[in-house]
Amino acid sequence: MMSESAATQFNSPAPTRDLLIVEDDAGLQTQMKWAMANDFTVHIAGNQTDALALMERCNPALVVLDLGLPPDANGATEGLATLGNIVSRYPGTKVVVASGNEERGNALKAISLGAHDFFSKPVDVEQLRIILERAWKFHVLEEENRRLNHINRDALQGIITASPAMLDICQIVQRIASTDVSLLVLGESGTGKEMIARALHGQSDRAHGPFIAVNCAAIPDNLLESELFGHERGAFTGAIKQTRGKVEQAKGGTLFLDEIGDMPLALQAKMLRFLQSRIIQRLGGREDIAVDVRIVSASNRPLQEMIGQGTFREDLFFRINEVTVTLPPLRERTGDTLLIAHALLQKFSETYKKGRLEFNQAALAAINTYAWPGNVRELENRLKRAVVLANTNRITPTDLGLTAAPDGDDFVTLRQARKVAEIDAIRKALASCNNNLSRTAKVLGVSRPTLYTLLADYEIRANPR
Repeated sequence: MMSESAATQFNSPAPTRDLLIVEDDAGLQTQMKWAMANDFTVHIAGNQTDALALMERCNPALVVLDLGLPPDANGATEGLATLGNIVSRYPGTKVVVASGNEERGNALKAISLGAHDFFSKPVDVEQLRIILERAWKFHVLEEENRRLNHINRDALQGIITASPAMLDICQIVQRIASTDVSLLVLGESGTGKEMIARALHGQSDRAHGPFIAVNCAAIPDNLLESELFGHERGAFTGAIKQTRGKVEQAKGGTLFLDEIGDMPLALQAKMLRFLQSRIIQRLGGREDIAVDVRIVSASNRPLQEMIGQGTFREDLFFRINEVTVTLPPLRERTGDTLLIAHALLQKFSETYKKGRLEFNQAALAAINTYAWPGNVRELENRLKRAVVLANTNRITPTDLGLTAAPDGDDFVTLRQARKVAEIDAIRKALASCNNNLSRTAKVLGVSRPTLYTLLADYEIRANPR
């Protein structure tokens, strides 16, 4: 379950489609308002003063701004000043500037000052509509990212998600943080198992203590025991001094056993004895050493199947999984891919001092359609490479090493999504009601005349009974 505050934010209403048109020509005002009224809630201003007043009152997501505003209707001074005020006061607003063909230099200057895009006069309504729809999609994504960051602070530090399944996992981790129960984190490679372990450690009373991670798959079997439990001088060839193992180093904190399914059976028995007694002996030593440590384990392997195959101890399994969470792969975390991508782009842009970078529309579509077999780790690696090698302020599919989506745009409007959902619901209801229109209308919660209208609008053929 989500916390009340996180749930409130997750269910927050979608941003309103308010559009402010800043244009001093009354004819163009009327033309653009009429053309955009079906898609946006349109507000009109003829000068900078009225525009800023409407920004304060309505806070529109989008602005269409003519650079030639009074008192400099033949120049761009007033328009650029208006742009500067909007960008500085309302950074989430996407501003699209209008300019004539001979004013392209002013349009490019506007882009450098923070405008999202520009279009040329005379106004091509369909072109403007496409530009505004794309600007709207960018606005929605950025708002989602900001909302997500706020949810993250209420969930677990460093976890980037708006997925209900992941938010439930965050809540489980928060609830067990103040206890000492062992946590088992399952999931594909790259899903963020260590991040969950670190988040649990940071939320717990052991946060002041060490967090020690051991990758059981990365250390040779003959060295893993020494790595975990330490050794005394002379315990084996090359043991020239006493060495504390990872278990002992984690005293007072958290020990993270990554890929525990790769731990050899013989060592599994020794780990079980430690978990039962919380006492270790270094390799080659006889001294009993008490260690107070919390255990978090992780695996991308099917541990219960391994128990049946005799490659993982059942008694150890029950010791390490007092609480178990299974992280979904990135491809199943609807909407998270783009949100994580935006957060990583901002992080790496700051780390490598690349200024303000953005994804172009083709990159967003490519990110959204790619299956991400390597999960979050693969996304992080591709983003880091793209930022380091970027030579413009727009990240492309090529920068990410991805193939562009066939149409360069995998997004649909809410209207399109609603149409698809309604058609699917009507067809399923018709099938379940054996084409009985009265029963179908009742199942769908609409009147029979409304159903007739929907069937006609969507060209769905039914054989009434």
